[in-house]
Amino acid sequence: MVEMSFESFKTVDKCTSSGRDGHTVVADMDGTLLRGHSSFPYFALFAFEISGILRLLFLLLAAPLAGILYYFVSESAGIKVLIFATFSGVRVGDIESVARAVLPKFYSMDLHPESWRVFSACGKRCVLTANPRIMVEAFLKEYLGADMVIGTEIATYKGRATGFVCHPGVLVGANKAAALRKVFGDESPEIGLGDRKTDYAFMNLCQEGYVVPREPDREAVSRDKLPKPIVFHDGRLVQKPTPLLALLIILWIPVGFLLACLRIAAGALLPMRLVYHAFRALGVRITVRGVPPPPAEKSLARSGVLFICSHRSLLDPIFLSAALGRPIAAVTYSVSRLSEFLSPIKTVRLTRDRARDAAMIKKLLEEGDLVLCPEGTTCREPFLLRFSALFAELTDQIVPVAMANRMSMFHGTTARGWKGMDPFYFFMNPSPAYEVTFLNKLPPELTCTAGKSSHEVANYIQRLIAATLSYQCTSFTRKDKYKALAGNDGTVAEKPNFEKGKVMGC
Repeated sequence: MVEMSFESFKTVDKCTSSGRDGHTVVADMDGTLLRGHSSFPYFALFAFEISGILRLLFLLLAAPLAGILYYFVSESAGIKVLIFATFSGVRVGDIESVARAVLPKFYSMDLHPESWRVFSACGKRCVLTANPRIMVEAFLKEYLGADMVIGTEIATYKGRATGFVCHPGVLVGANKAAALRKVFGDESPEIGLGDRKTDYAFMNLCQEGYVVPREPDREAVSRDKLPKPIVFHDGRLVQKPTPLLALLIILWIPVGFLLACLRIAAGALLPMRLVYHAFRALGVRITVRGVPPPPAEKSLARSGVLFICSHRSLLDPIFLSAALGRPIAAVTYSVSRLSEFLSPIKTVRLTRDRARDAAMIKKLLEEGDLVLCPEGTTCREPFLLRFSALFAELTDQIVPVAMANRMSMFHGTTARGWKGMDPFYFFMNPSPAYEVTFLNKLPPELTCTAGKSSHEVANYIQRLIAATLSYQCTSFTRKDKYKALAGNDGTVAEKPNFEKGKVMGC
């Protein structure tokens, strides 16, 4: 094969994607499959999610040294500094957990459309990357359908990463070409995709080579064009942290924590009729839509109203109460003792025993209004998980409520971390927001009393709330979420099926 210079390769938009079913594509990652050329934001995500603010600070302080080595010594030397600052001393299991639960969301938002067009058209897909393989493999294989991921291998000792890399070192330049030869031998892959001069070594080993030009303003691949939807993801950070944003996060956290304590104190100590105004004064925006029902009158000897909410965070019942101007009791599951202690409303734990929970909910409804989130767990994306149908059997006084929230810096939910910090992280956002939309009370003809099954009622309310929020209904459950993010739920051995067919239209 005639060796070509990097400048002689055509750009990726000149590569045809038709008739590639039997072809093999080999692609670089940063700047090629992804629009972004810097891997720092993903290392920063790892640093914060694994070890918190101190590890992020260590990485940020090491970044200038990495940059100097990258430009004046070698690309490999710069990447080694980032790897050491991020992974040294970290348990391998924690690295795998973050790679599976946190990074896919951010990687998917940066997918290059032209590279993905070619990559997805080929029957066999291989990725060559300087990034640690353990960091990127879960996303590339599970969400992009990569058959093979060849990346930098990090050294481990007794289940922890040392921060150093294994032989032959960081996969850049000639190391990429050597790794490709080792895997494919004399076979020559049909397509090679790269974005920089150091990629020409492996691109020359392919029958066709295409360059992905730097286009920072290029729009990423849209969500609906991904092989399968990302319904679940974890991690505390809302945005991908650039060096500047990482610095702002580090500087904001001490201030944000004090602000969160003030906001939580206002919600816990003030009468509920004043909480709405106190929150707004402290920068927490609450938008109320629809007409809420009046309080249940005990003298009428009828059941209280059961508010059925979509579940965005453990604060849903508190913001519902703030919108109503009165405390509404809530049934909960898997809430920390700290959150229960700080809660300004009555909370009662579910037992997951159907008969006991039904009796408890009926008793609470006899005492007044009640709020329940039948999804059983939170979902960050514009999806609704399957609604448990038990509530529909217990009362006909049902008011659906569409809950939505917005955060700019931190997520107020977690599947892998300590849930006691959830309210603090939500209130640490500079200006968090909640939208509470009261829908019409469920008409008698759509209740179980009128002959509808509890599952029909639950599915109808799920579709109603989803339509209000422009969300999509799914059949996923709490067990599916925790299996995907935490790796186990204690009851289900097999992994959930995340095929596209499990997401239903509403």
